[in-house]
Amino acid sequence: VQLQASGGGLVQAGGSLRLSCAASGRSVSNTDMGWFRQAPGKEREFVSAIRRSGGGMYYADSVKGRFTISRDRAKNTVSLQMNTLKPEDTAVYYCASSGVSGIILSQIRNRNAYTYWGQGTQVTVSS
Repeated sequence: VQLQASGGGLVQAGGSLRLSCAASGRSVSNTDMGWFRQAPGKEREFVSAIRRSGGGMYYADSVKGRFTISRDRAKNTVSLQMNTLKPEDTAVYYCASSGVSGIILSQIRNRNAYTYWGQGTQVTVSS
């Protein structure tokens, strides 16, 4: 499985960006997919996830109501629409996917539960 994240950039506070994660080697419909981010000097943290079974969506409290995760089966991509961006959203954003057995719900926010990772895309929000 290979993941390619794109869509990052520089935006002013209050603006929007849409990140995309293109998957190859497995359908995003059959995979638990997640977005994480890592700011300088900080640990990689959970942002959002979408489950393969039922399509349940999960968000970190810090982004709830501003970010939306979605899946495009035809393009085999998972996207993260980010609105009302804040300077504290500045980070490298990574997409990740589960292995063949998926991720149990209690671990969906745990970065160690994900098997495959993309290369990351930089998001910078200026104040």
